[in-house]
Amino acid sequence: MDPRRVEELLERVRRGDATVEQAVEALKSLPFRDLGFATVDHHRALRQGMPEVIFGEGKSGEQIAGIAEEMVGAGTNVLVTRIDAEKAAIVGRRLPSFRYAPLARTGSVELAPPPKRLCAPVAVVTAGTSDNEVAEEAAETLSALGLEPLRIYDIGVAGIHRLLHRVEDLRRASAAIVCAGMEGALPSVVGGMISTPVIAVPTAVGYGTALSGFTALFAMLTSCASGVSVVNIGNGFGAAMAVHRMMPKASQAIEPPKTAG
Repeated sequence: MDPRRVEELLERVRRGDATVEQAVEALKSLPFRDLGFATVDHHRALRQGMPEVIFGEGKSGEQIAGIAEEMVGAGTNVLVTRIDAEKAAIVGRRLPSFRYAPLARTGSVELAPPPKRLCAPVAVVTAGTSDNEVAEEAAETLSALGLEPLRIYDIGVAGIHRLLHRVEDLRRASAAIVCAGMEGALPSVVGGMISTPVIAVPTAVGYGTALSGFTALFAMLTSCASGVSVVNIGNGFGAAMAVHRMMPKASQAIEPPKTAG
């Protein structure tokens, strides 16, 4: 359940516009709902600031649609990751407002725009165009979290002048999610140039000795740039969720700088 709806409901009870019994009825689906094939965690948005996200791999289109319908019925936005076009079509027939992003392999239903976060955009960076699929998963997840993605694609170290051209954009970002395959060098370079959090995402891009992303993963885990954090291979979603935990919440005010005198 969207925390904003809970706050609105409690405010209505306080004003006398709703009875306690009506509030109990509205909250009866908390904390979860057992659908038989899935147990939907309606309480997660209240605990973590983000509704449960549906992982599409291993689920049928009908199962995904059933979970999504339950979430929409509870008044929460929906984000599905790792969903293919065939499953997305099934969900779309049952939920016409379902939006599918084929490159990211994500789908979403937005009942209300997520509260905007009080921070600068988050840079989503790729070494090459082949990494864009993972980066788009991160970007779509950031948008669902109320964080603005700033896409900076195809600036890998094989042509480092491309990266140097975007350094000021990177320095203005509140964080950077850096996706790279092959030898996975880009997060170290970015981490050495900016002071904001850097989340490294290894991708499975590369020839045989890239080992489906393990070479990039090992390189990122042994980064020379201090403080670079690393998520699992291809986990753009996890990188965005890491940034979500670092950034100020929508309800947190940013104090203006103090002036002398």
